[in-house]
Amino acid sequence: MEEKSWATRMIYDSVYIHEMNCVTPLGSNLEDNWSSLLRGEGGLGLHHIGTLSDLYAAKIDDKLLLDLCNGDNTRLENMLISAMLPILNARTLTERTAFVLSTTKGNISSLEVGNAKNVELSRLAKKVAVQTGVMTEPIVVSHACVSGLLALFVAKRLIQSGLYDDAIVLAADELTAFVASGFSAFQAMSPFPCRPFDRDRAGVSLGEASACLYVSKEIGNYKILGEGSVNDANHISGPSRTGEGLVQSVTAAASEADVDLTTLDYISAHGTATAYNDEMEAIAFNRLGLQAIPVNSLKGYYGHTLGASGLLETVLALKGMTENLLIPTLGFREHGVSQPLNIVKELQTAPIRRLLKTASGFGGSNAAVIIDKVC
Repeated sequence: MEEKSWATRMIYDSVYIHEMNCVTPLGSNLEDNWSSLLRGEGGLGLHHIGTLSDLYAAKIDDKLLLDLCNGDNTRLENMLISAMLPILNARTLTERTAFVLSTTKGNISSLEVGNAKNVELSRLAKKVAVQTGVMTEPIVVSHACVSGLLALFVAKRLIQSGLYDDAIVLAADELTAFVASGFSAFQAMSPFPCRPFDRDRAGVSLGEASACLYVSKEIGNYKILGEGSVNDANHISGPSRTGEGLVQSVTAAASEADVDLTTLDYISAHGTATAYNDEMEAIAFNRLGLQAIPVNSLKGYYGHTLGASGLLETVLALKGMTENLLIPTLGFREHGVSQPLNIVKELQTAPIRRLLKTASGFGGSNAAVIIDKVC
């Protein structure tokens, strides 16, 4: 049989999501996190971070990490490996297993002790790879807050290109003084736990998490139908006022998937609870005719976990698909954007066969993926 070209593989080869896991302030594994969400528990609380006090944020208890990982690791490295271990226990890595790591800041806290070398993202990725038995050269994706989704897209395309048979996708960011002071400088921090899409929202709450999933061409529980990522270059930090980049990203994902967007059952939005992000998403979803589709944001539970957010929220959205449950948007009380949206307000049962996950970030970056439940 004649070998298929790269372009043909890109069009026809399907990639599936299999095992997945996450480590967050709400638990050291996916099941613990899911149980917390079902109980309506959020991870946001008051913390002192750097020079900032009484800051609402979500931080992982180190007790969730110390029993699993090398004592010489940085805290972020422990977070990454803790999320990855269950997948390693379920799968055998080979010389054709890609390793894609997503993070925006990496070991940025090492600067506080004068270790600039340790901040290099390639160094972080290689250290994690060595400790976990990865045989291939790590690939790092660091593109603002769409990094987690982009890492999944990169893994998918590497498999479709024929370069790899499967992939481990790993993401994490740590809540540090550097991150907290940066968002504080933008005057984007909420004085109370964030309220995505709410009338009284006042900004973002920060968090930290790690997430991991395994993808391959073997048929699995979830099939990646299509993805897209478009940068509208609107502003260094502010999203497009028309939602153009997100509209184009969703349109590209739907085109690859060859599906009608009206067949979506659920949207897992970025939903940072900032004035401009939530408004932008509402405009984009209305332009796409998606205003009646149930939509939620998980930022009220976890805060904004930066480069981990896209992957973390994908993992939890897929768990919701399996259970046919829609998680409410914690903190949402009254509609606060100019366009109508079907915000999930309470835990509800619903048949979920098709998911749209979106993400947006600084510099005008946007990403969207459409995933089907196979069984």
